[in-house]
Formats: sequence, structure tokens, C-alpha cells
Amino acid sequence: MTAPSETTVVRTAKDGDLLVVTIDHPPVNAISMDVRRGLMAAMDEAEADAAVKGVLIVGAGRAFIAGADIREFGRPPMHPILPEVCNRIEACTKPVVAAIHGPALGGGLEVAMAAHYRLAMHDAKLGLPEVQLGLLPGSGGTQRAPRLMGVEAAVELMLSGRHMKAQEAVGCKLVDQLGEGTDVLQAGLSFARALLADGAPVRRTRDLDAFKVGYDHQLGVLAKIQKDVEKKSRGLFSPLKVIEAVRAGLQMPFDEALANERQLFLQCIDSPQRAGLIHAFFAEREVLKVPEVKSVAPRPVTHVGVIGGGTMGAGIAVSVLDAGLPVTMIERDDEAVARGRQNVEKVYNGLIAKGRMSEQAKAQVMARFSTSTHYDALAQVDLVIEAVFEEMSVKKAVFAELDRVCKPHAVLATNTSYLDINEIAGSISRPQDVIGLHFFSPANIMKLLEIVVPEKVSADVVATAFSLATQLKKVPVRAGVCDGFIGNRILAVYRAAVDHMMEDGCSPYEIDAAMREFGYPMGPFQVSDLAGGDIGWATRKRRAATRDPKARYVQIADRICERGWFGQKTGRGYYLYPEGSRAGVPDPEVLQIIDAERERTNIQPRALTPELIVRKYMAAMVNEGANVVHQGIALRPLDVDVTFVHGYGFPRYRGGPMKYADMVGLEKILADIHEFAKQDPLFWQASPLLEQLVKDGKNFDSLNR
Repeated sequence: MTAPSETTVVRTAKDGDLLVVTIDHPPVNAISMDVRRGLMAAMDEAEADAAVKGVLIVGAGRAFIAGADIREFGRPPMHPILPEVCNRIEACTKPVVAAIHGPALGGGLEVAMAAHYRLAMHDAKLGLPEVQLGLLPGSGGTQRAPRLMGVEAAVELMLSGRHMKAQEAVGCKLVDQLGEGTDVLQAGLSFARALLADGAPVRRTRDLDAFKVGYDHQLGVLAKIQKDVEKKSRGLFSPLKVIEAVRAGLQMPFDEALANERQLFLQCIDSPQRAGLIHAFFAEREVLKVPEVKSVAPRPVTHVGVIGGGTMGAGIAVSVLDAGLPVTMIERDDEAVARGRQNVEKVYNGLIAKGRMSEQAKAQVMARFSTSTHYDALAQVDLVIEAVFEEMSVKKAVFAELDRVCKPHAVLATNTSYLDINEIAGSISRPQDVIGLHFFSPANIMKLLEIVVPEKVSADVVATAFSLATQLKKVPVRAGVCDGFIGNRILAVYRAAVDHMMEDGCSPYEIDAAMREFGYPMGPFQVSDLAGGDIGWATRKRRAATRDPKARYVQIADRICERGWFGQKTGRGYYLYPEGSRAGVPDPEVLQIIDAERERTNIQPRALTPELIVRKYMAAMVNEGANVVHQGIALRPLDVDVTFVHGYGFPRYRGGPMKYADMVGLEKILADIHEFAKQDPLFWQASPLLEQLVKDGKNFDSLNR
């Protein structure tokens, strides 16, 4: 091979009659302006050199092209824009081969689809995840993918945002061949030389019109997909634009469809949903930047203990097992141990029933799972997570045993949702090893992990918690110690606002409907029924002694719980669940209980519009979110956003409650709080941080930088 002609992020070198174009833009070969210019220049070089018979495009390092350069997000487009690059590659008069290894995502896959032939190595991951950022593939992806894969497969890939493995990509004809070995350059050269030897023609994806066969059927497929999207992704903008772009590809010539795709892409750019989704994307990366992890290494974790085999303990155990680590579970007696093991196996049996796991794979996982009724079995574990009853005396008794048996420098974690971790840590001889790991149920599914940092904890324990979160594929958020930390503390406040609205005149069903329309998958009363009303009841009873006697306290939930109606698990809560159904129906007796409580408290019911329900709900959430940031419980507003997107069902396309407030305008949120305070000045007290930001003309995002 001749020496490279350039030392920029795109290098070219001749290998016989092939021009090898190498993208070398660490760490993941993102498509920056320099990469785009380099690819254009490489195509010009290939066309100008009569000795070049074909072109091979490869990525250096660990990726082909992993997508757009995030440093260019939010900036005006700089030429050449990617659609121009893809069109130039496709227009080349000499065969162009893309040899793919590692990620080929978004614009990276669009570059590959613009090439005339594609080879994928076994480690390749191909995807068009733009919808996750509120966009659509805007460089020909909505037109070239259907021509290669067929309409249904292409739309599924774009709407799911998933990463497709190489073998599947070959099967659906997204790529032509699976590469052998691990050297992508050599595999690509072999494939390209074989194509030239066979006299393979230039094969432009734009000219592959077989996907239009069965035109009426294809339109019917799109109509069905659109109906499903409208039902499952209610309110989302970009998925429907993907379908619109693909439909245009069936109905228009390629160039017109490409121009239409660009217009739809620009509509997505202008959508407020894109701003919310981009914020969520960056926030999920920023939450990893916490002061404790900057200068210390995490402690090694090769074996984890879990105390408690109930729903939460079993979910935590599964999460750790899925990360490849051994788990030892402790329960109080043999019967409880058996139930704990059964709860763990139930998860894997469910995967087997769905065809997502084999019996052999389950056996391999369960071989790393052990149980005991004796704390001494934890003598050599590196980290322990307790998930026992939410009672301080019970937690302290567990930690006394851990203090006795665990080796020096073992990390001792509590899964408490509300309790004072400083008090737990202070009850043993090694408070520096104690941290909060607050999982959300079901722990093996929910992504959020609140890492609660008590005052005496060592920095390397915090670093260990963040490292473990990465191993478990969780989204970690650092929280300070207070009642409820970030999420449950804010939840308690906006849930109180919800109860006030219910007593004032709304039915729980109207409130749930308003919040589903806002973008939540479930309303607050549906969530209560799913979680179990007894959980909140126990918390309210625990807080009763310290509750401000002047504060409004709605007793409707207590009246429902007193009847033993705890939600889905009892067949009745705010909703009725006939014959074990998970889909609740309104309960007339609940409405009678609400009416009786209104009469007892001399409240004349008044209707609230869905718009006012949302305003009150969000004002309460944002105001307490501001308090949580102001008091240092959350490091930044973005930590609140990530907590609610990943732990509480907040619609991702709105970015999180603090981002939502920025987009609405903090002055409007504050004005609402002042208006609502006329009826209840004790509850509606504006956060000092919110008032200061409005006074200074700033927003929450100014505190994220």
C-alpha cells in the first residue's frame, strides 16, 4: 500500500488499483465538518485518478462511523452537509465499498448505504437511532434503507432506534457480506478485490426500486405501523415524520423524495421535542460527572451480597447477575430463602417463556447465585446491598451484622427509599464505607439508580457505586441525604398537589387522563395502584408525627387503604381490576369516598380543566425540584431531569421537569405559583432559587454549565 496522501481525519492511500479511504477521527469517527470535507475530497481523488478502479471506505480504531459529531449540535449547518456527501459517494463512477466494524450509526450507516457495496464484520452494530433525538435520518436514510431492506424492516429499524447485529444485517440485505476474522481492512480489501475481479458494476442504492413492488400492500403496511405509533408513542413528532418520509419514497422519484426528507428533517430540527430529547441525551452523560469520582479509582467488585429476597431484593440480584457477577442472597430462614430463589428464577423463566433465554443460559446464570440464612456467608463479598423492610431499627440491625462479618473496605449499601442514611452509617464502626443505592422497582428493568452520598462516605466508595451502575447498565444520579432524596422527595410534593386537586373537584380518572395526554405512560393514581397503596400509606403514617398541623392533609388515600384496597395486587385501589386484570376501570365507590371527604372538609367541588391540572402538577414538581437543587440535594437541574425521565415516567421528549420549565418560561411557572398561593399560601411557597433565577433573567440550564 502506498503512503497515505494526507494526515487529516480522512486519509487516502492506494492499494493496487483500490483507493483506501480511512476515517480516523477518535474516539468514534464522528462525522465532523472535517470528516465530511475529507470524504468529498477522497471521492474527487478517486474520480481523477485513472489508475483507481474502486474505493474502499473503512474506519480506524473501534468504529466505522458512530454518528454525528455532538460538538456540532445546535450550530448552524456547515458545508458540505452530510446529504451532499452521501450523494457524492453514491454518484461515484467507480465501485465504492464500505467495510464496517463496530458502530455504524445514524449518519455513519447513511454513509454506508450510499456506498455501492457493504461488508460488515462480526462486531458491527448498525442503526438509525435519530428518533431518540427527535429527528429522522436526514441524509437519505429514509430512502436508501427501504430500498435495501424493504419498507417494514427499514421502518422498524428507524422507529426502534435499536442496534442491529451484523448477521441480521446480512439476512435483511442491509449489507452484502459478513467479513471473516477481525481485521476490517484486510476483509474489506479482499471483498473489494473480489468484486472488481467479477466485474461488479457500480450499484447505486437509489436505483433499487424493487421495494415498490406491491405498492398498495406497502402503503397498507405503513398505515398499520402509523396506527401503532399513534397509539404507543402518543405525542411524539419525529416517528410520524419517518413514516411520512418513507411513504413519499414510494410515491415520488428518488430526488424528490430526498428533498422531501430534508424538509421533514428541518421540521424535526425546529420541533421543541428535539430540544427536550437533545437535552436528555446530554444530561445522561453529564450526570456521570460528579466531584467524588474525579481523582480516585473505584474499589474492585467481583462478588455482591444482597440482603432480602422479596421483589426488590430479587430484582437487584437479577440486575447484578445479568452483569456477570456472582451474588449471595441472605434471608432470615429457609422458607424465605426458597421464596427469594423462586423470585429470581421467575424472572429468568419469564425470559425463557418469551424465547429470549435458553434453559442452558439460565443454568449458567443461576450457577453464580447462592443463598444463605447466615450473614457469615458475606465475609468475602466486595459490596453488599440491603433491601429489607423500610424501618430504621430493621436497617440498623442489618448493618450491625454487616459491620461484624464483612471484610475491611467492603462497600455497605442500603436500598432505602426515604430513611436517613447518615443515621444508618453512624450506627456502625465504618461509616466511610456506607452509601445509598436506591434502585427503582422492578430493579432489573428500571434504569435509574439514585446514588445517595452520606456525609462521612469515602470518595472511592462513591466512585465504586458509579462504576457498579455502569456495569449494571443503569443511569446513575448523585443525590444528597434528605427524606426521599431527589425523586421521592419531589414526588411527595406534587403528589400532595394531586390530592388537593382531587379533593377540590377533580376525579382521579380526570387527573390521570390529563397527565397521560401530557405524555406520561400512566397517571399518578394508576402508578399508585401499580406500586401498591400500602407503600405510601406506611410512609404517611411514619411522617404523621412530624407533619405540620397547619398544612393541608387530604385523607382520601387513607380511607381507601383502610378498606384494604391497595391497587392491582388486591384487585382494587383507585381503580377496579376485575378478575386479575391489569387494566383498571373507574370505581364508583371511590368517587363516593371522595364525595364523603369533601363533605367532611366542607369543600365545594369545582372543575379543573386538563390544562390547569397540568399547570398545577408541573408547578409543584418544578418548585420542589428547584428547592432540591438550591439545597444541594441534586448537584444540578439536569440531575433532577434524568431522575424523572428514567425513574418516574416523565416524557423524555420534554427533557425532564426542569428543562420543561425552561421551555415554558420560569416567569410563567413562578406566576402560577403566586396565583395558586392565593388559595393555599402554606403549600405554594416559591423556591428561593426559582425567584432568584427569574429576577436575574436566567434559567435552570444556566446552572448546568
